[in-house]
Amino acid sequence: MPIRPTLRHLGALAIALACLTGSPAQADQVAKDFQVARQQLTGEQPSFLERASNGANEAVDRALGLIGIRYRRGGSSPETGFDCSGFADHVFKGIGTMLPRTSREMSRSGEVVRKDELQPGDLVFFNTMRRAFSHVGIYLGNNQFVHAPASGGEVRIDDLRQKYWGKRYNGARRISAE
Repeated sequence: MPIRPTLRHLGALAIALACLTGSPAQADQVAKDFQVARQQLTGEQPSFLERASNGANEAVDRALGLIGIRYRRGGSSPETGFDCSGFADHVFKGIGTMLPRTSREMSRSGEVVRKDELQPGDLVFFNTMRRAFSHVGIYLGNNQFVHAPASGGEVRIDDLRQKYWGKRYNGARRISAE
């Protein structure tokens, strides 16, 4: 009996070919493009998990696009600069998710995530001012996070394994796409 490929089979084949011939980022893009095409052809609505994953990827992309913007206490826009919570708020607002204004308030939002379960788009919190949850960043994967660090600095990527950040890590939260 001949095998009749379904849209799902063709998608898996396209993703496998992209993995073999390109970078992981290219394979991810092929998967996203195929998913959108499949949904358009079949009229399927994305599942909650697909929507959440897409939102997290969008948050990461937006955050990376802001690297180099200067730090500004109380700042919440690329034009004027960011503090840590203004940065996180700006990124999530851009994907339609509202966050509280301060890192402490953000630490009470969403779902608690263990350090060994971090996923890109999760908020990571630190004690940088002798009080818990005084700093926030956005997790990128591979122990990397992006944040607006401090006066004189700019939005940048740091590593959770660095001694400074490791000693000050307070926890993480996963924010659901709204």
